[in-house]
Amino acid sequence: VRLVESGGGLVQAGASLRLSCATSGFTFDDYGVGWFRQAPGKEREGVLCISNREGITYYEDSVEGRFIISSDSAKNTVSLQMSRLTPEDTAVYYCAALDSCSSPHPQYWGQGTQVTVSS
Repeated sequence: VRLVESGGGLVQAGASLRLSCATSGFTFDDYGVGWFRQAPGKEREGVLCISNREGITYYEDSVEGRFIISSDSAKNTVSLQMSRLTPEDTAVYYCAALDSCSSPHPQYWGQGTQVTVSS
């Protein structure tokens, strides 16, 4: 099983960034795929999740209206479009595969990609 994130970087506040998660080694349509993040000195937290059975689940209220999650079953990829970024969004972002988005305890993790938002 592999999940590989890409698209992180350094941006200024107010900018947009798109993260991608390429997956392999499991049946994509049978799992939810979520985005999690860990800011310096903080615990890892859930951001968003998407699955065929449950649709989209928001774990973090602060990203509603700014972050959009989407999936492409033909390519086994999940994307996270982030807009109006703030310094509080600075974190390592991980994608993960879950049995269910309603229970945010992933079975598989990617290695993470750094997102840094400067003020």
